[in-house]
Amino acid sequence: MRRIPLSTFIVCLLVSSLFISLTSIHAQQAAPPQASQQAQQVRIDSATFGAIEARAIGPATTSGRIASIAGVDSSPNIIYVGASSGGVWKSINSGTTFKPIFDKYTQSIGAIAVDQSHPDTVWVGTGEPWVRNSTSIGTGIYKSTDGGETWERMGLENTERIAKIVVDPKNSDTVYVAAMGHLWNDNEERGIYKTTDGGRTWERILYVDQRTGACDVAVDPQETGTVYAGMWEFRRQPWTFTSGGPGSGLYRSTDGGKKWEKTSVGLPEGNIGRTAIAVARSRPNVVYATVEGKKTAMYRSDDMGRTWTETSKATAIGSRPFYFSILAVDPRDYNRVYKPGFSLLVSNDGGRTFSDRGGPTHSDEHAIWIDPTNPATIYMGTDGGVYKSTDYANTWSFIRSLPVSQFYHASFDMEHPYNVYGGLQDNGSWMAPTYSPNGIELRDWRNVGFGDGFYVFADPTDNNLVYSEYQGGHLLRFNKKTGELKFIAPTRRADEPKYRFNWNTPVALSPNDPHTFYIGSQFLFRSRDQGESWERISPDLTTNDPNKQKQEESGGLTLDNSSAENHCTIYTISESPRDAKVVWVGTDDGNVQITEDGGGHWANVTANITGLPKNTWVSTIEASHFDRNTAYATFDGHQTGDMKTYVYKTTDLGKTWTPIATDAIKGYAHVIREDLINPNLLFVGTEFGLFLTVDGGQQWAQFTGKLPNVAVRDIAIHPRENDMVIATHGRGIYIVDDITPLRKITPQILESKFAVLETRPSEIRLGVIEQNFAGNDEFVGSNLPEVAYITYYLRERHVFGDFKIQIYDAQNNLITTLPAGKRRGINRVEWPMRLKPPKVPVGQSIEGGSIFGPVVPEGTYTAKFIKGNDTYTTQVRLVGNPSSPHSAEERQFQQQTVMKLYKMLERLAFVAAQVRDVRDEARERAQKLGNAQDAVAKSLEAFATKLDDLYKTLVATREGQITGEIRLREEIGELYGQINGYGGRPTQSQVERVGGLNTEVDRANQSLESILSADLDAINAKLKLKRLDPIKRLTREEYDARESRSLVSLD
Repeated sequence: MRRIPLSTFIVCLLVSSLFISLTSIHAQQAAPPQASQQAQQVRIDSATFGAIEARAIGPATTSGRIASIAGVDSSPNIIYVGASSGGVWKSINSGTTFKPIFDKYTQSIGAIAVDQSHPDTVWVGTGEPWVRNSTSIGTGIYKSTDGGETWERMGLENTERIAKIVVDPKNSDTVYVAAMGHLWNDNEERGIYKTTDGGRTWERILYVDQRTGACDVAVDPQETGTVYAGMWEFRRQPWTFTSGGPGSGLYRSTDGGKKWEKTSVGLPEGNIGRTAIAVARSRPNVVYATVEGKKTAMYRSDDMGRTWTETSKATAIGSRPFYFSILAVDPRDYNRVYKPGFSLLVSNDGGRTFSDRGGPTHSDEHAIWIDPTNPATIYMGTDGGVYKSTDYANTWSFIRSLPVSQFYHASFDMEHPYNVYGGLQDNGSWMAPTYSPNGIELRDWRNVGFGDGFYVFADPTDNNLVYSEYQGGHLLRFNKKTGELKFIAPTRRADEPKYRFNWNTPVALSPNDPHTFYIGSQFLFRSRDQGESWERISPDLTTNDPNKQKQEESGGLTLDNSSAENHCTIYTISESPRDAKVVWVGTDDGNVQITEDGGGHWANVTANITGLPKNTWVSTIEASHFDRNTAYATFDGHQTGDMKTYVYKTTDLGKTWTPIATDAIKGYAHVIREDLINPNLLFVGTEFGLFLTVDGGQQWAQFTGKLPNVAVRDIAIHPRENDMVIATHGRGIYIVDDITPLRKITPQILESKFAVLETRPSEIRLGVIEQNFAGNDEFVGSNLPEVAYITYYLRERHVFGDFKIQIYDAQNNLITTLPAGKRRGINRVEWPMRLKPPKVPVGQSIEGGSIFGPVVPEGTYTAKFIKGNDTYTTQVRLVGNPSSPHSAEERQFQQQTVMKLYKMLERLAFVAAQVRDVRDEARERAQKLGNAQDAVAKSLEAFATKLDDLYKTLVATREGQITGEIRLREEIGELYGQINGYGGRPTQSQVERVGGLNTEVDRANQSLESILSADLDAINAKLKLKRLDPIKRLTREEYDARESRSLVSLD
C-alpha cells in the first residue's frame, strides 16, 4: 500500500474544503436561500433551539374540557385533574393551586386512577373518551410511583383512548382498563384489559369486535372478583357519527374477568349504545347504570348486576349519551346518585327522581370526584374547567388556576403592547394584552364572542371592531366600546343551495387590502365593507358528495347534529401576500383550489399532489410571503384513521408538489406558517406539538422550550415585534418573544463553533404598578421579562475555560458582567438593563425606595464575550417605550436625576460605614479595658457617643417595621424610588429637593471629618500610652473591597 505524506494529505484536504466552501457560497448567491449539503452534517434537534422559550399567558378565566378527576382518599387535599387535551395537573391544597405533571407526554387524557393502598402510585390513561369531532388521541397507559414526579409508559399504545382505570382495592398489582380503541377506524386493541403484575404485562379479558370498545369498567370494592363492563359499538367519520349497534352491551364477571355474562334482565331490548356504571361503595350490591337506547334511561340493580330495574326516563338522563355517560354514587349514601350532563342531576331516592344542581357552572360535564371522608365535597369537570362544591352540590366555586383552554386559532392587533385574540372550544372568543402590570391576570381577558369560538381578529382599519366566528359559520362583529354584536355572515338567496359551513368555518383577512376579508362555505365569499355585504367569488369548490351531506341523520341511536359533522366545506383560505388576485382554498373533503384572477376562474390542483390519499382533509394552506407561485399545505387524515404527517410545498401555483415532512415531525398536521423574513424558516403545528425547520424542510426538530407536547392548532407571527403567537388546543396561548435569532440560523451558522445571533432592539419599560391582592388561586400569565436578550449559538457545549459576557456603554465603561450560558445550540442571556441597586447605609429596616437599580440610558451598548482565550463582540440596542408620553429629553433628564440620587446614596453609605466602624471599634475597645472609670475608657465611650449621635441623623435606628422615623437615608431613598419609578421628568419640587439633600450629605461628611479631626488623634495617643493599637478609619479602598466581597458572597 502506497503511503501519502501527511503534509500532502493536509494540503489536499484544505484545497478540497476551500472548493466546497466556494461552491456552497456560489450556490447561495445564484438561487434563493436553500439548505446546503453542508448543513446536513450538523445535527438539528430540540437542543439546537433550547434557550428560546415560550411563555404561557392563559387564560384560566374560562378553562377547557376536563376528562377525569381523581383524589387521594386518605389525603383528600391531593387532587389530580386530567384535561381532555391539556395534560395532568396536581393540587396538594384542595384545588387552590395546581401544577402540570405530565408535560413531556401525550396531553390528551382519558382516565386517572390512584392506588388508594399506595397513594403515590398513580395511573394515567391517555386518549380522551368523550369522542366529539375535535377529540385528540392517546398513546397508551402511564404509571407513576412518586406522586407524578416521574412516569413510565406501561403499554396499550395502540388503544388510542382509555375511558376508565380501576385498581383492585385489595391487590395493587391488579388493574383493569377500559380501552375504547380507535374512533375513526377498525382496530383490534380495544376492550377490557387486565394486569396482575403492576402493568408489566396485560391480558385482554373482554373483546367483542373491531368496532366495539370498552367505555366503562367498575369493580365491587368488597368482592373484588366482581367486575362490570360497558361495551360500546361506535364510529365517527368526518361527516357523521354512529353510536350503538349489536356489539354494545353491559357485562358482568364474578371471577376477575375469566368468564363474562352479558346482562339483559330488565335492560332494554334491541341494540343499545353507550353505558355508564357506578357501584355503591356503602352497599356494593347496589349498582347503577345509564344505558343508551331508543329511549335512554337510568337503571338500578340490587343484586350485583344480575337483574335491573328502570328508575328514570327523564329527558335530561338521555342527553347526548356519547358525551355525558358518567355516574357517581355518594360514598356513604347508596341512594344518592350524581348524573353529570348538560347540568348536574342529583337523585336522593335511588335514581327515581332527579333535581338540577348544576347551578351557575359551565354546561357539559364529564368528570366527578366525591371526597369519601366528607361527601359534601365534590369536584366536577366540565367543558369550561373544574368546579368545587362543599355543600353536596348546592353551591359551586370555580377553580381559577387551570390554564387548559382549547384554542382553535389566534391573531393579533398592532396596539402597544399588542393584544392577542382567539376562539375557544365551547368557551367563546377572547382577547387579552400580551403585557400587563402584574402579569396577565384573569381580569385582563375580555370576552368578544360566544359559542364555540374559532377565528377572531381585530379590524385592521378600526381596532375598536372585532370579528369572531362560532360554530357553523356564524360570523359576528363586536364593538368594544358599546358591547354591541352584529351578525354579518352571508345569507343565501332563494335561488341558491343551502350554504354548508364547516364547524370551524374559515375566515381570512387580505394581506394586501385591510378592507377585505373572506369567509368560506362550499363557496368563497369576499367582503370589502366590514361584512355589511358579500360577493360570492367561486362555484362550489368541494367534491359536493351527497353521501357526505346527511348530517340530520348523524348520531346513531341518539340523533346529534350540532354542525360538528358538516362536510364538503371550505376549511382554509389564503390570499397571496405577493398578488391579491391569487387565492388558495382547501376543503375538508380533500380539494386544493386556486384562482389567479381574484375568483373569476378556479383550478383544482388536487390531482397533482402525489402520495396523498384521496379526500384527505386540507388543514391549512399558506401562500408564501416571498413568491406568488409558492405555497405550503398541510393535510390531516386522522379522521379516516390515517395518523401520518402530510406537509407539501409548491413553487409553480400547484402544478407540482413536493412533500417536505420528515419522520422528525410527530402527529397529524394542523397548520404550517412561513416566516415573514426568512423563507427557509417554517413552523408546523401538529397534534403533538410545534416543529420547525431552518433549512426549508430538509431537517425538522420539535420546539420544546417550555411548550408541552400539546396540540398546536394555529401560529401567528407579529410583523412588528417578531413574536410568534401559538394557539394550543389544551394549554391556552403561548408566545415566543422575538424569533429574530431563529431567522439568523443558516447552514454557515450551524457549522461555526460560536456565532452571535441578532435580536430585536430591547425596549426599556418602567414597571407599572397596579394594586391587586388576588390570592393564590388564580393563574397569572407570564409577562415579557424586562430584560435585553443577548443570544448566541454554540455548536458544542462549552466545557473548559472561563465564559462570561461584559456589557460596556458608549464611553467604554464596564456596566456589568453576566455569566454566559454554555449549552449546545442557541443560548439566551438576560441583561436586566439596570445598574445594581445603590449601596445604602445599614439600618434596622430595609430602605424600600432603593431596592431597584436605575435603568440604564437608551442607546447602543457593546456585549463582549470572553470565551476562554477568545473574545467576540456584538451590539445591544436599547430603545424607549414607544407608548411613553415622555420625550427623549425628559427621559434623559430623569435618568440624570436618578443617577445624582444613586451616587448620593452611595456617598452616604460610605460616610455611614465610616461612622459605624469607628464607633463600634471605640466601644469595643472601651469594653475590653474592663474599667468603666478608666479615663481612656471614658474618652472612648464619649467619642463613640458623638459618632452614634451623628449616625442617628443619617439612618433610622429604631427597631420595628413601622416606626415613622425619617432620617437622611430614608429621605434620599424615598425620593430616589419616586423618581426612579417614573419614566418622565421629575417635578420641580423634586429637583430642588435633590440639591438640598446633596447639601445635607456634604454636611454629614463634614460632621464626620470634624469629629474625627477633633477626637481621633487624641484617642489614639491615649491608646498608644497603653501600648494598644490605634483606631483606624475606613478607607475608600477598604470599603469598596468589602462591599465587593459582600456582593460575591450574595451571588
